[in-house]
Amino acid sequence: MPALSGCVSNASQDSLKAHGSIARLENSLFIPVFWIAAGVFFLIAGLVIYCVIRFRARSEDEAPRQIHGNTRAEIAWTIMPAVLLASIAIPTVKFVFDLSSFPKNAMTINVTGHRWWWQMDYPSPTDPTKVDFSTATEMHIPAGQKVVVSLTSVDVIHNFWVPELAGKLYAIPGRHNKLVIEADTPGTYYGQCAEFCGTSHANMRLRVVAQTPADYASWVASQEAPPALPAASTSSLVSAGASVFNTVGCAGCHTITGVSDGVVGPNLSHFKSRSVFAGGIFANTDPNLRLWLANPPAQKPGSVMPNLNLSETQITDLVAYLDTLQ
Repeated sequence: MPALSGCVSNASQDSLKAHGSIARLENSLFIPVFWIAAGVFFLIAGLVIYCVIRFRARSEDEAPRQIHGNTRAEIAWTIMPAVLLASIAIPTVKFVFDLSSFPKNAMTINVTGHRWWWQMDYPSPTDPTKVDFSTATEMHIPAGQKVVVSLTSVDVIHNFWVPELAGKLYAIPGRHNKLVIEADTPGTYYGQCAEFCGTSHANMRLRVVAQTPADYASWVASQEAPPALPAASTSSLVSAGASVFNTVGCAGCHTITGVSDGVVGPNLSHFKSRSVFAGGIFANTDPNLRLWLANPPAQKPGSVMPNLNLSETQITDLVAYLDTLQ
């Protein structure tokens, strides 16, 4: 039944299963407020049901006894809600200030929303105005460390949400909103755009990969390294794929360090190091890549990447080339 869909025990996006200090902070407010609201609901519903039964008309001629107010009752139902709201408001205000506090010297990742994928830029530790490297859809962070995510958008309003690590925050064109995320332990945490943003809103997914500090450092080093470019001894398929990439239009939209400088689509310098692509809807496998290259709009409605009408040979060559971008 649809009503039971929220009871799945192994849901990959469950805000009640906090895996970081920020998510636990948010739950520390949400859970007590939920039970207070549930208590108020059942109290009011119970009183309504009681009154409907207790004071129902016994006959058509029976008229209810007229009263002219009850001072004690009126004072009680004025003061009690005020006290209840104050008890919720005080921790809520503190919570808002806690969430607006960003740790000093924390690592920052600049995230940009596109229709329909996420761009992750990792600034240089020594010069935050420069980007060391970029990736897409898949964010890597060190486990046990608070990370500041700076959000913006290039087109419409998006909403960044990784439920097990933090709450939602808007990505708005022309603005930079910030939130903090933290993962207690290594693992993969799933998220999505939580604001309707067009045709493929449901296909705008993301994942956060938390790694041990050593594994994260190794991943950063691999991303900072330039991609391997086809050499003279490279297989003919890879060389042909590199040629297809540069001639059919791929280079105009995608960046591969040392090869192209396109900025419309995701940076592909280390494309094959990612586990997913196309906004997170496909596992990064050769069969899926072939399916995507054959007709992107057919796989992802509204895709900015057009159908290039590639031949099977061109697709085979491109896949061979993209497979080298580790």
